[in-house]
Amino acid sequence: MARYNFGQGEYSYFAYPLPTLVSHLRTHLYTHLAPIANQMMDRLNRPQRYPSTLTAFQKECRRQGQTQPTPLLLRYHSGDFNCLHRDVYGPTLFPLQAMVMLSRKGQEFEGGEFVLVENRPRQQARVVAFNPDLGDLLIFPVHERPVQGARGYVRASMRHGVSPLKTGRRYALGVIFHDAK
Repeated sequence: MARYNFGQGEYSYFAYPLPTLVSHLRTHLYTHLAPIANQMMDRLNRPQRYPSTLTAFQKECRRQGQTQPTPLLLRYHSGDFNCLHRDVYGPTLFPLQAMVMLSRKGQEFEGGEFVLVENRPRQQARVVAFNPDLGDLLIFPVHERPVQGARGYVRASMRHGVSPLKTGRRYALGVIFHDAK
């Protein structure tokens, strides 16, 4: 991460074919998240619609030249962190992604909270920190989300990251549904 000024820590993208467990999780989650993604697009007044299957969505990614898988394994040690960012890898993106915690908080690591920052029009940034434990699944926006405003929905810009790890080692699986160029 330090090489690209992303923070400190290590990450490794999986190659196709994905490990069976990662592939099944990605496919299963997508099926349930596609209707939510379509509802998000309605509320954001965006024409984009997502097909009901990951296979159909991946065809759209390939048409845009996005053929590289994006699920990844993240490893943090004491002092490591992940700067606020968005996982946007090309013109085609799915608006939600997931993170699965692979370590036990309080036993294998301390600190390293998962952080979401939301920027709404004409407002101060809002920060939410999560302290997930082994097996917890977080689903969060990739780039923006609809937020109810006084006159309908407004776009809230989103970024995510990981606060510095105080002690130990923290592992997480990142599940991104759109592929990269």
